Amino acid sequence: MFLPKYPDSPTPPPAHTHTPTDTPVPVRRSLPSVSIDQKTVVALVVGGVVFTALLAAVAVTAISVAVAAVVLRSMLRDHHRG
Repeated sequence: MFLPKYPDSPTPPPAHTHTPTDTPVPVRRSLPSVSIDQKTVVALVVGGVVFTALLAAVAVTAISVAVAAVVLRSMLRDHHRG
């Protein structure tokens, strides 16, 4: 069997060397702190619940209209046959 020949140094030498510069690193500015009180949290939760309820009502209404359309189409088809 032939075995592959491995190099003596498993890590290649670095392609470039890092030379430090005298320019300072820019300082990151932190975002301003936002205070969230209990009233804000309650308002967000209530708004989320109301929005979810409205979306559910729209979905139920759309399903009801679709079922009514299918039933009416079926009734009209039977009426034209007779």
